[in-house]
Amino acid sequence: MKNTFGRQKSEYDMISSYSLKDLIIYFLKIGTWGFGGPVALVGYMHRDLVDHKKWISEDDYKEGLALAQLAPGPLAAQLAIYIGYVHYRILGATLAGLAFVLPSFIMVLLIGYAYVSYGGLPWMQAIFYGVGAAVVGIIAVGSYRLTRKSIGNDKLLWIIFIALAAPTFIMEEENLWLILLAGVVVWFAKAPPKWLASGANGILPAILVQVQPVVTESKLWEIAWFFVKAGAFVFGSGLAIVPFLYGGVVKEYQWLNEQQFLDAVAVAMITPGPVVITVGFIGYLVAGVPGACVAALATFLPCYLFTVIPAPYFKKYGKHPAIKAFVDGVTAAAIGAIAGAVLVLAKRTLSDIPTILIAVAVTAILLKYKKVQEPIIIFIAAFIGIFLKTM
Repeated sequence: MKNTFGRQKSEYDMISSYSLKDLIIYFLKIGTWGFGGPVALVGYMHRDLVDHKKWISEDDYKEGLALAQLAPGPLAAQLAIYIGYVHYRILGATLAGLAFVLPSFIMVLLIGYAYVSYGGLPWMQAIFYGVGAAVVGIIAVGSYRLTRKSIGNDKLLWIIFIALAAPTFIMEEENLWLILLAGVVVWFAKAPPKWLASGANGILPAILVQVQPVVTESKLWEIAWFFVKAGAFVFGSGLAIVPFLYGGVVKEYQWLNEQQFLDAVAVAMITPGPVVITVGFIGYLVAGVPGACVAALATFLPCYLFTVIPAPYFKKYGKHPAIKAFVDGVTAAAIGAIAGAVLVLAKRTLSDIPTILIAVAVTAILLKYKKVQEPIIIFIAAFIGIFLKTM
């Protein structure tokens, strides 16, 4: 008997048997209690499923993590989808992904309801006064760590980083064409294509950019098209989606103002599960429950397809130098856009001495104490905001 990838069952003799129900329950739990962002979440999955439960082999885990890093979309959600696919194919991938995302989606709906219902009250405004400044510090530290880890001393990637950070700050929006171009530049520089026809495997996301959005006046269709692009083109951690969302939600469509957008990012920080779940909160503010459902589905559908479709073939093509080079370039560009977005948000949000001090303090704490969890920072900042605004 062979498993999904054609390997003999004997390879899994050391892996404990588990049911699809067991896997769904596990992802419901981690989706409910899993704080700490994508790096922490993928660490929990390794600890629980590889080390403790021994449901997944080390090789399968590493293959899933590599594919999640190469493909656009939220890292932790893609790894969850891949793990579901290992032994239970499409059904397992679908149910594992839903179980992982659903708890935090329900939470952001409830927070969105409270935000809309009570957002005009002084105490709610005071909370987000402190939280907004803290979010700037959190994103700044995330951008710094991403830059150090992903770019290192590579001069070409630094050039791309600067080339994306500057226009993002000046124009206050992210340019997808520049990000894709960055991937192509690094691809041609580090792995000149001798097999140009096959190179399409490395730039599959570019195909979607050629498709024109459906011509309709429906706001739900606008939401769907925008968030499909967000899910299809954003590489890197959950923070990588921030500049893209800012450019579309605040600048292009003007669905939210700057403060509402920062509040949406803050909601993602204080809820468990993938950071990208902020799209559900944004969708709710724009068009209620239907908007939240459409935004979440549109964002996660591309990452689901980019995980499930190439999964059987990834062992053969995933380590190709051209694909790695393309993703390196896109990642450097995405991190540069994050840096530019941090400056934009800081300019808009840090409007007085207290907010500046909160952002600086959060930045210093997170840099010095790496184990401090973002939700704790957010809750403390909320209390500070209430104290400052009600004293």
